Amino acid sequence: MKRLTILLLILICFACTVKPDASTIQIKLINNNQSLKITGLNNLIVKDIARDTTSHWESLFPIYRMPADTDLKDYQPAQQGRYIVAANAVIFIPDTPFVKHKTYFIRYYQYGEDNNVWDFIKGKKQPGKIHFIDLIFKP
Repeated sequence: MKRLTILLLILICFACTVKPDASTIQIKLINNNQSLKITGLNNLIVKDIARDTTSHWESLFPIYRMPADTDLKDYQPAQQGRYIVAANAVIFIPDTPFVKHKTYFIRYYQYGEDNNVWDFIKGKKQPGKIHFIDLIFKP
């Protein structure tokens, strides 16, 4: 009986642990709504990416134009442009300006999120699929 009580106490302690909050990503239009500033990313990751000489930013933070039928969001081509790292933020400057009153979205893939076995068992995650968040904005 004593072992059962200790086991139950340990399980309660593990059930009550607090998960750290995921970083909150913020997007903001700057330069007269012609550029997009992405903040809230992990500073170490941003600095590491800034040192990288490749230009494959669109695979990390792709920006898309919202289609009229939102079921087709996954099939849109990415908005072309330049990505610049400045003061712990990523700035996106599109090749063609954002159109006023049109809706765009940035797809933020959560590569570094903890993979817990219980998330797979509960069906929250599936092997081989990366969770993402779509952040919507209008110029």
